[in-house]
Amino acid sequence: MRVLLSVTDKTGVPDFARGLVALGAELISTGGTARLLRESGIPVRDVSEVTRFPEMLDGRVKTMHPNITGAILAIRGNAEHMAALAEHGIEPIDMVVVNLYQFEKIAARTDAKLEDLIENIDIGGPTMIRSAAKNWQDVAIVTSADDYAPLLDELRASGAISRETKWRLAKQAFATTAAYDRAITNRLAQVGLEGAAPEPEALPAVLDIRTPRRMSLRYGENPHQKAALYSAGTAGIAGAEQLHGKELSYNNLVDLDACWQLVCEFSGPAAAIIKHTNPAGCAEQATLAEAYRKALECDPVSAFGGVIGLNREVDEDTAAEMAKLFVEAIAAPAYSAKALSILTAKKNLRLVKVVNVEEPLVVKSITGGYLAQTADRATFDRATTEVKTKRAPTAEEWTALEFGWKVVKHVKSNAIVYANAGQTAAVGAGQMSRVDSVNIAATKAHLPLAGTVVASDAFFPFPDGLEAAAKYGATAFIQPGGSVKDAEVIAAADRLGVAMVFTGVRHFRH
Repeated sequence: MRVLLSVTDKTGVPDFARGLVALGAELISTGGTARLLRESGIPVRDVSEVTRFPEMLDGRVKTMHPNITGAILAIRGNAEHMAALAEHGIEPIDMVVVNLYQFEKIAARTDAKLEDLIENIDIGGPTMIRSAAKNWQDVAIVTSADDYAPLLDELRASGAISRETKWRLAKQAFATTAAYDRAITNRLAQVGLEGAAPEPEALPAVLDIRTPRRMSLRYGENPHQKAALYSAGTAGIAGAEQLHGKELSYNNLVDLDACWQLVCEFSGPAAAIIKHTNPAGCAEQATLAEAYRKALECDPVSAFGGVIGLNREVDEDTAAEMAKLFVEAIAAPAYSAKALSILTAKKNLRLVKVVNVEEPLVVKSITGGYLAQTADRATFDRATTEVKTKRAPTAEEWTALEFGWKVVKHVKSNAIVYANAGQTAAVGAGQMSRVDSVNIAATKAHLPLAGTVVASDAFFPFPDGLEAAAKYGATAFIQPGGSVKDAEVIAAADRLGVAMVFTGVRHFRH
């Protein structure tokens, strides 16, 4: 067996090579890999001996030669191929062990120059990988150090590498070169010729989604559906570190993401309780414990069995309060030792530690394709709002309106939020008509609605929604405006003596 080794990441290579030699393999290698093997006392031939041509152009040319590519690509069962090898004195290569220049390491540097990026693009490595993978039935292509030990075990047990293993390695190899080319394409798209980066496209011409499976889930939204979590990083809910509790479910992850996105809207200590992706309660207060208590007050019935998001380290007081309620999962940026001691006493409670990240695109699948949009990053700016009524909001109403506007952005449309300053009082979500959301929120309310404000994610199409909310006690409203009946809605607000603000921004959430 002849083995070609040419690796950038040399982890585990001496032990693997030593094991191959013990099994009778002849080793061929390049540059630094050959040097490492010799220093480790392992016999090896230089590629230049095989090609009968020296490495040149600063190592850019060393393995791209008929004596290498021919030795890899020749189909052993093809008589003409084998005759061609014999005619030119080329011996077949049976295994190729290659990993690539670490382009992504250089690409991660924001100050990397174009010439540095180009110089770290591997040429010979992908050529050898693709050649070996193309001839997978005869050549084992090894691109991961994780395969070294299993391959030695298989060779020791049977004296050969099975067809099934070679096919698995080939598929893995093609995935490796595909990911490598994708990384190059994506990074070079950020580089201009004269040093200035081109303006990035908000919506790319090609939607490129390639993410490794992080974990298989027990099931999807329902037990008859299969599901998995895919994530390449350590940020956001997908990359969160689970500190305690049962395995996260598909629905847990969806709800945790909803509550995490909501609490990240606030600069002060905030808590959100989510049930089926909608807020059962949300609050921003002086302390995290008070924020949680205020969030729970909104709808303690719906909060049972929900998930909680917090935007501060969980302290002992907050943990003690949350421990009184049955909760499926909690997401927070950190947990104090005492908080962990309290919460981990609940065997099944899932605790995740989250590093925040802002995703540039929101992607959803539909039958036959995908929808992509930029994330809804629109924030509240009082200076850009318009007071449309004769009465302007009071200072306290303004505070409540801003809070409600942040929350309603995270409620499924049609969305209505009754709010006080720093606290949701009632939430109406996902109804087919806006007045239904107004009424349902009021009928579910556990807190008094007198003196609350109302946030609406989209315009009131008719005065009926505003009139109903005012009847329940709402005194001020915030909405985008834009209905053909805006004048009628404003007139109704003036007639009722309530204040109303237009933002000019809609927050549909489907």
